[in-house]
Amino acid sequence: MGLLATTLVACGSDPDKRCVDPQTHKLLPDSRCKGNGTGRYYYGGSVHNGRVSGGGYSKSAVKRGGFGGEHGSSGG
Repeated sequence: MGLLATTLVACGSDPDKRCVDPQTHKLLPDSRCKGNGTGRYYYGGSVHNGRVSGGGYSKSAVKRGGFGGEHGSSGG
C-alpha cells in the first residue's frame, strides 16, 4: 500500500521548478532564485542544452501531468 500511495502522490505533484535567468532561460543554481538573486523560478517545460522551454514563470499557469493530465502518464 505504501508504494501505491507514493505513486499517487507523485502523479499529482506540482510541476518541475527550476531556477533560470529570465533573459536567456539558462539554468542557474537554486540559490540565485532566493533572496535578492537575479534568477526566477520557471515551472514545467523541459531542458535542452542547459535552457528551459515549454513551461512558464507562473506555477498556476502550467498544466500538471498525472491522472487525467495532458502529458499521458502511464499507470505504473
